[in-house]
Parts: sequence; C-alpha cells; structure tokens
Amino acid sequence: MQKRTILWYMTFWGFGMNFMLRMNLNIAIVSMVRPITVKDGLQSEYYENNSLLQNTSYLSGTNIDNGNVFQWDEHQQNMAKGSFFWLHMVLQIPGGLLAQKFGAKSIFGYSNGLVALLTCVIPLSAKLNFNALILIRVFQGLIAGLAWPSMQAMTGKWIPPHERSRFVSAYLGTSVGTAVTYMVCGYLMDWLGWESVFYITGAIGLVWHLCWTYLVYDSPRLHPTITEKEVKYIENSLGNSIVKNVSSSTPWKSIMTSLPLMVNIISQIGYNWGMYTISLQAPTYFKFVLGFNLKQTGIWSGVPHLFLWPFAFSFGCLCDHLIQAKTMSITNVRKLACVFSNIVHGLFILTFAYSGCNETFVIFNLVCAVVVSGAISSGALPGIVDLAPNFAGVLQGINGTIVIFCISISPYIVGLITYQQQTIEQWKKVFIVSAAFCSLTGIAFLIFGSSKLQKWNNEEQKDVKEIQPIV
Repeated sequence: MQKRTILWYMTFWGFGMNFMLRMNLNIAIVSMVRPITVKDGLQSEYYENNSLLQNTSYLSGTNIDNGNVFQWDEHQQNMAKGSFFWLHMVLQIPGGLLAQKFGAKSIFGYSNGLVALLTCVIPLSAKLNFNALILIRVFQGLIAGLAWPSMQAMTGKWIPPHERSRFVSAYLGTSVGTAVTYMVCGYLMDWLGWESVFYITGAIGLVWHLCWTYLVYDSPRLHPTITEKEVKYIENSLGNSIVKNVSSSTPWKSIMTSLPLMVNIISQIGYNWGMYTISLQAPTYFKFVLGFNLKQTGIWSGVPHLFLWPFAFSFGCLCDHLIQAKTMSITNVRKLACVFSNIVHGLFILTFAYSGCNETFVIFNLVCAVVVSGAISSGALPGIVDLAPNFAGVLQGINGTIVIFCISISPYIVGLITYQQQTIEQWKKVFIVSAAFCSLTGIAFLIFGSSKLQKWNNEEQKDVKEIQPIV
C-alpha cells in the first residue's frame, strides 16, 4: 500500500475523531439538562414546580437528580456548546509555525491526543461545577487549534496538486465523526447514561494517537519503508512549489496583503458559519422544538453527516480529473466547488428554515445542506495549499484564527434569539442568518477568488503560473 494512502486513512480517522471530541457535548447535553421548552408558542416545563427562576441551584448552574441532570437555561447550554471555540483561534497561527519548524506529525498528534485525554474528565468536571466544565471545554478548544494548520503543512509536503481534492476529502472525516457521534451516542445515553459518551469517545481518541505515532512521518524522505518510486513521484509532481528547507523567514507582509488569501478566508467564514450552526444546533432543535426522543435526535442529527463524505470524495475525484486532464484550471475548479459548498449549501439552509413542523421536509433539507457542503474539500480547503505550499500551515493558521473568531459568535447569537423562546419562528431567524452568510461569501469567492501559486511562496521563483501536475 502506498504510504500516502496510509496517511489518508490516518488523516481521515484523525479528523473524524477530532470532531467526535468537539461535537460529543452537543448530543450529550440533551440528556444532561432539563430545559424549558416551547413548542408552537406554548411554554411547558419539565419541572415539578413553577418556581424555577427562584431556584438557587438553577441560577448557580449546579446539578439535580443525584448529579446526573443539570438545570441549565438556553444561555448556559449555548455557553457549554460554544466555549470550545472561545480560544480555539489563539493557537491557529502558532500551530502552522510549529508544524513548519518541528513537523506536522507531532503537532497534529499531540493536539488530538491531549483533547482526547481531557474528554475523559468532562463528566467529573460537569458534576463538580458548571464553570469547571466550561474551563475544560475552553482548554480543549485551545489545544485543538493546533490541529488543522499543522495538517495543511503535511499535505503540502506529501500530496501532488492533482491529488489534493481527493486527499483533502480525508479532512471531512469530520462529517463521519459527527455522524457516528450523534447516531451512536443517542443509544449510548439511552443504555449507559450520558457519561459514557465522553469516556468512549475519549478512549477512541487515545487509540488513534498511538496509531498515528507509529504509522505517520513528516515527509516522504523521512519515511523508513516508503519505496523510492513513490518518493520520486511525489517530489517530481510537487516540482519547485516545495523547497526542502524552508527559510525561517515568513513573508508576513505578502501574506497579509494577499487578496486571494483574504477571499479564500471570507468564503470559509460563510461555509463554517452555516455548517457549524446546523451541526451544533440540530440536536437541540430536534429535541426541544420538534419533540424528537433521544434516539431519533441522535439518528437524524447524524445521518446527514454520514452522506457528506461519500459526496466529498466523489466530487473530489471529479475535480482532480478536471485538473489532471486540463479541462479546467485549478482556480475554476475551486470556484466550481465553492458554488456547492457555499451557495447551494446556503439555499438548502434557507429552505430548512421554512420547513416548519414538516419533519420529512426538515430532514430532507438538512441532509441536502450538509451533503453539498462536502464540496469544500475540493474548494477553499485545498485552495489554501495551492496558494503557497511552503507556508500552507501558516496560511491555515491565519484562516483558522479569523474563521473561528467569527463563528464563535454563532452560539451566542443563537442563545439571544432563542432565549426562553424555543419556537419555530425564532429558530427560523437563526437559519436565515446562516443561509445569508453562506451564500454571499460564496459569491465573493466566485468574483475575486484565485488559486494561482503566489510568488512569495518561493521568492527565487521568477515566473509564477498555476501548478501543472506531472502525469
């Protein structure tokens, strides 16, 4: 088996586990709390008395029912879900720099491994104090910020340009991780209680870390068992877009004034706003607005993400073929992908917003919205690497810093809109905002986007053209 194929599988599992660990609380929280719900404009409470707001344990965020169920209002629930992202952007740029200096293997591996270890502590922290849970989640998000930029650095060293769309589909192991988490954890909570969600997903992450440590290397030349044929194929395909010893000097001025980079980032803000809103909020929407039970909530929150990856991989194969056959330029292929990942994605979120109580229509539009978003693996994501493979980790770090800062506001806005108003009308406003962000940023990429190799990727390079893969 080719070593970059093994890298694909480990990357797929790594990103799947990465999202499993960040999304597990979103499904577990529907079993952890006893919230106030409103359906069709009529307020109902799960409590035995009408003095909830006078209950001091509720106001302080402490627990009830022998430590297994908590009285958290909408603000507290969205704090718990959103706290992962509060400092998630802090280590994005350092993650790219560290990967450039020390190698992506260690940075990506230890980042995911430590997040997995902290996941096992969540049940204890939640029972101790609401603030302790928030602290754990914030620290998880901080450490997880190292992962994405470091992986982009490895992609730049391992993957030929005409294979990047397919390879970056491994990043959307995130969708499978989300799907498995939502679908399986619904049953876990029903059988073993919500605590099992964190113990089992944490253990899966620790097993991945061991496998990653022994199977993955920072570059083809460093791999002890790779064939010389594969090494030469990769190096010839990359050509002079990668230099073996990148200067420690990062061209910050050129990076910060790069229009193609800024437009790429804008498109990813829109994509992520839409995707994170429906991913984070779908369990709450299904459970407390549409009235699904735990198993139904888990299944229908997860099923759409299960179909995302097959679409992403198939679409990636098509895009790589278009590039390799020189049917379309790399820039136009990335723009084609953006039509699906942003514009069509946004349109399905909009129709989801107007689906009302029609469960079939709700699920259909959710599935479609999630599935077409998989085109991001052929669009803006590999587009970062196209611009400057030598500094892909740094570029992804900048991208991640800005994107995460923007989308971290999303749970707060959802909390404001739905506070003590868990109605379909209020949730419609949430999804309309997401649809608008998604589509408008996609249009910006269509107009101004580019995937041409930038001259500051290698200052010694005189004539800069789009990378042409060696077939």
